[in-house]
Amino acid sequence: MNNPLKVIAKKMRFDMMKAIRPGQSHHIGCSYSIVEILTFLYFKLLKIDPKNPSNHDRDIFILSKGHAGLALYTILFEKGFINKDTLLSYDQDGGILPEHASNVIPGVEVSTGSLGHGLPIAVGFATSFLNDDKHNNVYVLMSDGELNEGSNWEAIMYAGFHKLHNLTVVIDGNGFQGYSDTEKVIDLSPISRKIENFGWNYYDADGHDFDSLDKVFQKIKKNKNKKPHFIFAKTTKGKGLPGLEGKFEAHYKSLDEETKQKLLNFLKI
Repeated sequence: MNNPLKVIAKKMRFDMMKAIRPGQSHHIGCSYSIVEILTFLYFKLLKIDPKNPSNHDRDIFILSKGHAGLALYTILFEKGFINKDTLLSYDQDGGILPEHASNVIPGVEVSTGSLGHGLPIAVGFATSFLNDDKHNNVYVLMSDGELNEGSNWEAIMYAGFHKLHNLTVVIDGNGFQGYSDTEKVIDLSPISRKIENFGWNYYDADGHDFDSLDKVFQKIKKNKNKKPHFIFAKTTKGKGLPGLEGKFEAHYKSLDEETKQKLLNFLKI
C-alpha cells in the first residue's frame, strides 16, 4: 500500500464505520462505494483550502447523491475541514450531521438529498463562472439511479448546448438504487451514446482504481474541445465491507453493535 491515496481511503473506511450509529444509520453501502472517488477528488484534484473554505477561487464539489452524506463528511474530516468530534456527531441526537449531506459545515456547498438537484445547481455554478471569465471548475458526484430523474436530463441538455467545459460529472455506477437493480428500473444503456449525443465528452473508469481515475482526468485535462465531461465510474455497493459488498440490501440496512465492532476490527489500520 505505497500509494498514499490508498492509505487515505483505508483510513476513511475505518473512520466512516466509527461514525455509524448501530440500528440507526442507513445508506452505508452507497457511502462505501464512493470512497476512492472522493479520495481522488479531494486529495489530488480539487482546488480547495480547509483554512479558507469560502475562497472565491475554489473549485466547487457537489454530492448530488446526498444520502451518502457520511462519505462526504468523512472526506472533509480527512482533509481537515472538520474535527473528529464533529464527525462523530453524525446521525446522533443533538449532533449537527444528518444522514443526508447538509451545508451546516464548511466544505459542503449545498444541502442535497432530493435526487436530481445536484447537477442543475452545478450547471448554475459552471454557467456563472464562464460568464464571469473565471477559472473555477465544478464537479458533481451522482448515483446511477439518479439518472432516472428528468431534471438531470434538462441539465445535461443545457450544459452540452452551452459548452460548459468547466463542468465534470462522475457517476457512482454501483448498479443498485432504492428498490432494485438500476438496469431493471430503467435501463439507460447505451449511456455513452446518449451523453455524447447531448454534446458531452464521455469516459469510462474503474471507480475503485486510482490509476484508472487518474488516466481519465488526465484525458480531461488535455481535452480542449469545450464540452462538459461525463465519467461513468463502475463501483461496488458496500465496497470493502464483508457481508454487504455488492449486495442490494447495503442500500438501507443498518448494522447492529456486534456487526459494527466486527467490521471495525476488519477495517482497522
